[in-house]
Amino acid sequence: MFSFIEDHIWLILFFVWGIPLTYFRSKFRKLVYQTQSWKINIQPYFIIEIRGLLGNLYPNDKEYIKTRNFYRIYLIVYLVLFCNYLYFKPTKPTTMNKIEIGSTIPSFQLYDQKGQLIDISDYIGKQKLIIFFYPKNDTPGCTKEACLFRDHYEEFVDAGAMVIGIGKHSIEEQAQFAQKHRLNYTLLSDADNKIRKLFGVPKSLFGLLPGRVTYVVDRTGKVAYIFNSQTQIEKHIKQSLHIISEQP
Repeated sequence: MFSFIEDHIWLILFFVWGIPLTYFRSKFRKLVYQTQSWKINIQPYFIIEIRGLLGNLYPNDKEYIKTRNFYRIYLIVYLVLFCNYLYFKPTKPTTMNKIEIGSTIPSFQLYDQKGQLIDISDYIGKQKLIIFFYPKNDTPGCTKEACLFRDHYEEFVDAGAMVIGIGKHSIEEQAQFAQKHRLNYTLLSDADNKIRKLFGVPKSLFGLLPGRVTYVVDRTGKVAYIFNSQTQIEKHIKQSLHIISEQP
């Protein structure tokens, strides 16, 4: 239920905000057409109404001016909510990029923080993989996550796993981030978010932030576990380590 609300929050706000629209429009039309009859609401008159909204039909009528100004703001917010819905509305992922438990991860190539081209296909069948997508370098949550993977790196190695972090930064920025925090694992540069889109990594916080998602991949290249949380940073590491240790 919460997931549905999160995915459709702008559409929900659009409809909720629109509930009083009939009342406000009726009040405004009565002032514009100088009548108290409810029948004005079903009359196909629009030109004067638009002129009354955009212009100043009755400059000495304080009630008209007050209602017009309020109605303008109301409609602007209504329009903003609708535009946000169009921009952030969830798109149904295609079968190709909807990565779920049991899916085989797609082949991809990216440069790491050392400028070396990493082809993920070279590791399938040889190593288990921990692939985590994170929003932004040097933010509190992402720094904590990166450092926790660093601190538990040897445990992942002992479990036969390769740790890979993927961010939307340039190779140089990834190198600086890795050096600053002494990251001891592979950090890939996905500057154009191509691989994030290839995996279909969902956004969070009502579509406002890039998602923080970790994929646990077995030796065959199939996804054994997915953890998606913007705030539960430590669980990305703990859950991944627990699951990867159980993989053959």
